[in-house]
Amino acid sequence: MKKIIYDFGAGDGNNIPYYLLKCDLVIAVDANYINCNIMKKKFFKEISEGKLVVENYIISNQNRENVEFFIHKENNLLGQFPKPSDDLIENFYVTKLISVDVLSVFKKYGSPYYVKIDLEEYDNKILKRIFENNINPYYISAEAINDEVIELFLNNKIYKSFKLIEGNTVEFLYRKTNIYNQSQKIKFKFDKNSAGPFGNDLLGRWIKKENFKQLMKYKKFGWRDIHASRIDDFEEHMNGDKYINIEKKLIKKAKFIKRLLRLKAKLNFF
Repeated sequence: MKKIIYDFGAGDGNNIPYYLLKCDLVIAVDANYINCNIMKKKFFKEISEGKLVVENYIISNQNRENVEFFIHKENNLLGQFPKPSDDLIENFYVTKLISVDVLSVFKKYGSPYYVKIDLEEYDNKILKRIFENNINPYYISAEAINDEVIELFLNNKIYKSFKLIEGNTVEFLYRKTNIYNQSQKIKFKFDKNSAGPFGNDLLGRWIKKENFKQLMKYKKFGWRDIHASRIDDFEEHMNGDKYINIEKKLIKKAKFIKRLLRLKAKLNFF
């Protein structure tokens, strides 16, 4: 069976080089036409070889036409489907395009191996749509933008193994990391705006639901991705405090690497 990764909210394609190593086909979807044009130019070869498909529409829970999408005036990665708040709206301009039901995307291209959801204030709607229709990829991740995302994962009976990755630590903790390409281990560098790895390329052991629930009570929602697996065994550990302590150590490690890189940059300047 063809192994397919869906990158919902692909941005300008920072995740794609990694995903291409991990599957047979990548479906990259982004509502910002600027990002899609960048991806089509950057990955022309992979598109022509049938390894990558780039789609320009809004991932939604229904098929509609002439739907408003808000593009940030300065940062192509901050576009969003829900209308920005009144205090932020002046930072965006409006464009119109179609919205496509996430179920239609799966029907068109095939069953997902991994689904990455990063849709700027809309992750919970898509995650709910997927789970309510009993679509259960081997791996799935979404940004913990609110409590609903957390609850959707915790209430899902299929997924029992979890990991967490902080958005602001990816470029430091995964700047030179081991990933597995089939049975081969290789070094890979994840950039600042990348979502980082998934599955067993993530640091640490898989956490069982009870302990992950305790971890998320401590972490709460924010710029962090929840990863779930339905094929990996979780660590049999009864104390959820262990994972809170691990998170604290990882944050400290990321801060140390950040300071080290800044110092190195200053020394190179002189």
